Amino acid sequence: MSLAILLLAAGSASRMRGGDKLMEQVMGRPLIAVMASRALQVTNLVLVALPGPDHCRTRALSGLAVTPVAVLDVSEGMGASIRTGVAALPQQTEAVMILPADMPDLTTADLRQMATLWQAHPDALHRATASDGTPGHPVIFPARLFPALRRLSGDTGARAVLKGESILPTALPARHALTDLDTPEDWAKWRAAHQP
Repeated sequence: MSLAILLLAAGSASRMRGGDKLMEQVMGRPLIAVMASRALQVTNLVLVALPGPDHCRTRALSGLAVTPVAVLDVSEGMGASIRTGVAALPQQTEAVMILPADMPDLTTADLRQMATLWQAHPDALHRATASDGTPGHPVIFPARLFPALRRLSGDTGARAVLKGESILPTALPARHALTDLDTPEDWAKWRAAHQP
């Protein structure tokens, strides 16, 4: 079955006060490259929503077999990234896992767990949760919801598409589904917790 992963990496990272959270080093590589590599271990169909072809994030993906997707109206918010990325999916795609790129605790095993559960229930909407059941990311949308995703706007992500849907939760370890790092303080706290 054809599952794509859409990595959301077009945001401005304005809360980093001049830094770029997706270029922060994780295991000796920029976070965006780490997340793309993990996604490629799950499917060979990985699209990355990016600010543009000349951006440092695009260059950081050099050598990885991902499809860069430029989001021209990135200032609009996350809706533009999802809309543009879903519109770029190959026609035969049966589902898309939407994955924010600023979540370094999400492992290849987590993404594979999501993909395996989707294979068992391919027409369902799957959402990762923390171990305590708190909803998080990623979310897998079946192709029947692609038209609604292509109509998104604003900065609320896909919340409007989730409404009214029956969602199958997938519990991931600890807070893997929740940890996103938006500020220098977030990064400092995360690094302190992950010191060997």
